[in-house]
Formats: sequence, structure tokens, C-alpha cells
Amino acid sequence: MTAEALYAHLASGATQVCRAWILRRKDGLEMGFTDHDRPLLVDGVPCRADTGLTARALHQTTGLSVDNTEAFGALSSASITEDDLLAGRFDGAEVRAYLVNWETPADFILQFRGTLGEIARAGGGFKAELRGVSDLLNRPHGMAYTPNCSAVLGDGRCRFDLDQPGYFAERLVETVEDRRSFGFASFTGFDERWFEGGRFEVVSGPATGLTGVVKSDRMSGTARRIELWQSIGAEVQVGDTVRIFAGCDKTGATCRTKFANFLNFRGFPHIPGEDWLASYPVPDRPSGGAVRSGGGGA
Repeated sequence: MTAEALYAHLASGATQVCRAWILRRKDGLEMGFTDHDRPLLVDGVPCRADTGLTARALHQTTGLSVDNTEAFGALSSASITEDDLLAGRFDGAEVRAYLVNWETPADFILQFRGTLGEIARAGGGFKAELRGVSDLLNRPHGMAYTPNCSAVLGDGRCRFDLDQPGYFAERLVETVEDRRSFGFASFTGFDERWFEGGRFEVVSGPATGLTGVVKSDRMSGTARRIELWQSIGAEVQVGDTVRIFAGCDKTGATCRTKFANFLNFRGFPHIPGEDWLASYPVPDRPSGGAVRSGGGGA
């Protein structure tokens, strides 16, 4: 692959170029598309020519401004399906856009790299916003000074291993309502509310790979019902396997007693609250400060 060869081809005045797009979803699935009339192998990825995927002109700037464009395509059972869009499988997918010499596809240049933003469906097709890598600079960065922990349970800052026994469970779904509420006739070995705030993963069936967050974890005898904050994006069927991880309410007490991980606690439990910071001296009301003596001289 040589970008120099493509530049030389463009400088010749008689060009044979097309565009190609490669999408990589968060679950690792990679797929390619091209607006050429035959399939191409671009950057090691087969790019389909029968998808109807097109894109508007790419808007790129210097500095830290956000690069963006839009992609349009037809929903297809062989590539991008409506069910997958509804399930959120393409949310945040990585996108790479190329300019390719279709006669020698090894000659290409990478014109754009970013992620899928807002996706809209209409008339058997879809429209997706493409956001450049500088869009990441719009997100909050740095540490938040709050009483509760700012880390995500199990991430690099928390460092807790959720895969150890006692902190996750795998079960077959026995009842399901609205892809959001799941029932289990016998689910013991964990305290009630143990999984509240935890991650809920589907590991078999049509919804494999999709996740949710546990809102409620209640028991009735040996039976257990787990409700999520939002419905799973695809159909979850009775008999599908799910994996449920312990939840954390971000408090220091939970970090210490439930996870024995207080050394990695990322909160500030002794920071003064807003009421304390906004308070003012009032006679006869304790302020917690030192007593100031009257008079000056000895």
C-alpha cells in the first residue's frame, strides 16, 4: 500500500477512484462498504458493493474543531439491519473512510477516522452522523471531587476483579417481561439487592453481547426478580443465558465491606457538602471551629 502511488494517480488528471468505509463495532465485528460497482479489498477488509452506502462531502478543519460528515445507506439483511440498529449494536462504532484506486485497491489514503454518532431510520434506510476523533475533546475530562467514588466498578481505576467467585452469576432466563424484567425460580447464594447497579450481560440467544444496568434486585423466598433501567435492545428468550455482576453504590462503606477494595476508593468521603460551604456564622449555633477568645493583651 502506498499513498504516494495514489497521489501520483490523482496528479495524472485521469483518475479511477472510489470511496470505501470500514466499520468496527464494539463487539469486534468488522464490515466494509464501497460506492464502487464491484467488491474491493481495502486495508485487509472486504468491502461490499451492493449495500447502497453513500456519504456526503467530508468537512475537515485544522486545529481542534470537530470533523464531521454523514453516511446514508439502505437497510439490508446481509449488512446493516434494522434489528441491529434498534439493538444499539452500531452505537459508537469506529468508522474509517478511504479514497481508493479501484484498479489497484492497495493504493488508498485514509481520509477520515471517527465514530458513529446519532443514527436515524426512515423509508427502509438510515442516516448516520460521523464524528471525528476530536469530538472526544468535548467530553468532560479530569477528576471529579465528590464524596462518592468516581471510578467504574472493575475498571483500571477501581482495579477490582469482578470475575472472581461471589461477584457474578450465570443463570438461564426463566421468565422475561418487556426485555427488562427477568425472573428466576431459584436464585440463592447472594444477598437481596446484591446486584443492584451491576452489569447485566446476555451471553446466548438473539441478544448475545448486549448489556444493561440492574435497577432492582428483589427476592421472594428462593425466587429472584431482576429489573433493568432500560430494556435490552433485542429479544431475550426463556432459556437464554445471562451473566449478572455485583453492583456498587459508589459509597466508601460499600467499597470497604462488600468489595474489600477501599485502598482503590476514588471518592472523597470527608469533603464538605454544599450546605456547609454556603453556611454563615449564627449566634448560639455550633460551627465546629475553634473558640475565639475575647480581649487582646496579656
